[in-house]
Amino acid sequence: MKKEPSNLSEFVPGTRVKHPTRSDWGLGEVQSAVGNRVTVNFEHAGKVLVRIDQVDLEVISDQNIDAASYR
Repeated sequence: MKKEPSNLSEFVPGTRVKHPTRSDWGLGEVQSAVGNRVTVNFEHAGKVLVRIDQVDLEVISDQNIDAASYR
């Protein structure tokens, strides 16, 4: 069952995100967002194309970057 996509405006280039089930990928930085596809460059996984209608990426605020790195 498809879920409603997240608000695409959250995913502008430079936005820091975390994958909800792949913490081993580390923090990611949005490179581009087109339609329901967001390209993210993750610290330990490289560039990954994420479909936001299937994966609920977590947006990380600047103040939470250090804390998120250690989860």
